[in-house]
Amino acid sequence: MKLRYNYRIHLNRDQQQALARFFGCARVVYNDGLRTRNEAYKRGEPFITDAQLQKRVITMAKKTSEREWLKEAPSVALVQSLGDLHAAYRNFFAWRRGDRKGPKVNPPKPKKKAGRQSLRFTRNGFVLRGSGRLFIAKLGDVVVRWSRPLPSEPSSVTIIKDPTGRYFASFVIETEDQPLPELDLEDTDTGIDLGLSSYAVLRGRKITSPKFFRREERKLRRAQRKLTRTQKGSNNRREAKLAVAKIHTRIADRRRDFIEQETTRIVRESQAVYLEDLNVKGMGNSRGKLGKSVYDQSFGVFARVLETKCHRYGRGFRKVDRWFPSTQLCSHCGELTGPKGRQQLSVRVWTCTCGAMHDRDQNAEYNLRAEGRRILAAGSAER
Repeated sequence: MKLRYNYRIHLNRDQQQALARFFGCARVVYNDGLRTRNEAYKRGEPFITDAQLQKRVITMAKKTSEREWLKEAPSVALVQSLGDLHAAYRNFFAWRRGDRKGPKVNPPKPKKKAGRQSLRFTRNGFVLRGSGRLFIAKLGDVVVRWSRPLPSEPSSVTIIKDPTGRYFASFVIETEDQPLPELDLEDTDTGIDLGLSSYAVLRGRKITSPKFFRREERKLRRAQRKLTRTQKGSNNRREAKLAVAKIHTRIADRRRDFIEQETTRIVRESQAVYLEDLNVKGMGNSRGKLGKSVYDQSFGVFARVLETKCHRYGRGFRKVDRWFPSTQLCSHCGELTGPKGRQQLSVRVWTCTCGAMHDRDQNAEYNLRAEGRRILAAGSAER
């Protein structure tokens, strides 16, 4: 399994200026490659291969007066930038052929200078020094804040600058699965009912919704109003943009830390996890405050992180179909007598015709757990 290990790095002023030039060079190479292929397509010429394109926009371009400054950037980073373009084309053509499942994949577009910039280096572009410093080609040694040791030799590193001006080194590590001691399945498996009033309802406990965006929304609104009143190109505008970016970054960091901690706890205390396969994008497109609250919860990231950790640590993981009526199904008699429709979202407690009284979320968790056990048993039987 491949994982990413992210570390904060610190650059001096000269290194920051050099890295800014590297970002620009990689962006120009990407856009030159995209433009070359588009022009060849318009002229009816055959598709340019990856090797031919690399020779045109990197090797030959360095010999011209218009692009000779590409020599300042490390070649390995320019090649990797062009590799991103190749991957974008392959994904687009795979979707057009029907080989790639999932949402629509659009053709690649030109890159623009953005708040977040990144540059990837393979093994021949960086070296881990014995002193704990990281050597980057044509950048030199950079100071790394090692929050934890690397479990193995990294295959690549991506240098990232976020919108607030922080720098990170993201290493790709090949690791083996690390199964945790097995727990009793009957006593520790759990369904997970995701929601807005409570972030998640598990077997025996609830996770309170943190609402990171909602808590910072007033500050963000004030900072954005201040930004709109500044003049373009002024120092005040740059400071106002930085203030807005810091608020967004603080929200994202807190949300990411919350998801990492909660998913780790779930994996440690549960032998199997059954999660509802929600249509997060459809829920987020709702009008009014509901859609904003859905994106604030970041259910999609939670599901991906939880699934990855379950596979890595040897826990069972199953997704229950999104059309399974976990909320409407009575966990006692099995009849569909629960609240139906969006207008019934305010109904938190309901009584079935059989006389059983249910908490909406706890009843949904019980039904998800029962359906997840059935799916898990059916999968084991097929093997």
